[in-house]
Amino acid sequence: MGKALEGVRVLDMTHVQSGPSATQLLAWLGAEVIKVEMPRRGDITRTQLRDKSNVDSLYFTMLNANKQSVTINIKTPQGQEAMGRLIDACDVLVENFGPGVLDRQGFGYEAVRARNPRLIYASIRGFAEGAGVDAKAYETIAQAMGGAMSTTGWRSGPPTASSAQIGDTGTGIHCVTGILAALYQRTVTGEGQKVDVAMQDCVVNLLRVKLRDQQRLEAGPLTEYPGAPEGDCVPRAGNCSGGGQPGAALRCAPGGENDYCYVIIQPQGWAPLMRLVGRKDLIDDPKFASHEARAQRLEQCFEIIERWTAKRTKFEVMAQLKAIDVPCGPVLSTKDILEDRALYDRGFLVEVPHPERGTYVTVGSPIHLSASHVPVERAPLLGEHTDEVLATLGYTHEEIAGMRAAGAV
Repeated sequence: MGKALEGVRVLDMTHVQSGPSATQLLAWLGAEVIKVEMPRRGDITRTQLRDKSNVDSLYFTMLNANKQSVTINIKTPQGQEAMGRLIDACDVLVENFGPGVLDRQGFGYEAVRARNPRLIYASIRGFAEGAGVDAKAYETIAQAMGGAMSTTGWRSGPPTASSAQIGDTGTGIHCVTGILAALYQRTVTGEGQKVDVAMQDCVVNLLRVKLRDQQRLEAGPLTEYPGAPEGDCVPRAGNCSGGGQPGAALRCAPGGENDYCYVIIQPQGWAPLMRLVGRKDLIDDPKFASHEARAQRLEQCFEIIERWTAKRTKFEVMAQLKAIDVPCGPVLSTKDILEDRALYDRGFLVEVPHPERGTYVTVGSPIHLSASHVPVERAPLLGEHTDEVLATLGYTHEEIAGMRAAGAV
């Protein structure tokens, strides 16, 4: 089988997480991704949060699979020339530098477009141009300024960040969507274009159901939230989905930190649930018989169910609730996930050999195409493919050696 993006060459000028997550996904879809890094230093995440000394960190290896690494110092004349040749040879350029950084180096959008009009130039920023915000954006800042933190956690506590990287990786995925659309449009127009995505905007997009609820507040309190609190903004609601189907994480045996199962009570599920937990008396009890009645005493409803779940493991709870068609899911810890052989069997978790750090586990592509399979490969060593890539651009061995001596690669 071929690869979906076979023949698409991506110039990866990204670092840390938002950009690398985008280019890694393009690599998983079959594109040739050439990651440009500074000589001797490379992407800062190569050395961040190391678990082993003097080897690339897991932070780097898990965001840069299936790529080639080329070192180029674009502050040198030879490096500038090499970058120009790469731009000429690529279909896509992705960058997440601060505003104006690449313009000052001569590689802003207008300069690159004049050189290669077919190139798709994708930029990831913390905040959109014209937003009036000139600040660095990190994951939690994007969650804060995108509204996510204000709606996460419990009302008795502070706004809370999600550990899922909706700001960084979420923006990377949005960026890939724009790149693929631009590549498709190029098949019609023959022209490239600029793709702009901002972390704040992407978090807001992922928060749209809460913006729905913000506008619903004009009609009164949001009754699907526990206690239907009054206020002028959407409240933090703990583990309640806010989707009108109440749910809660219930304790399970043996009582460890993540021994919980998330259970949703749907109108049609109440009677089977009560029969299962030994409380058939509550099926027709006026205080519990209707969805509206249960909404007034949700805490009590879940306490009743939790007395039953607390005597069983989260996996036993899931099996028994699944049998009666009650939506539920065990709370899987990161340890549970890394030990789940089913994830390895279907190729989503992959054990990858690395020449310096040994074997490590990484995720594969969450997107599966039936006619395009791309095996997961390890992340590249710093500058591992410099000579190989420069040779494809017409450089001789002697010229590459000279560039290395001059500190250009």
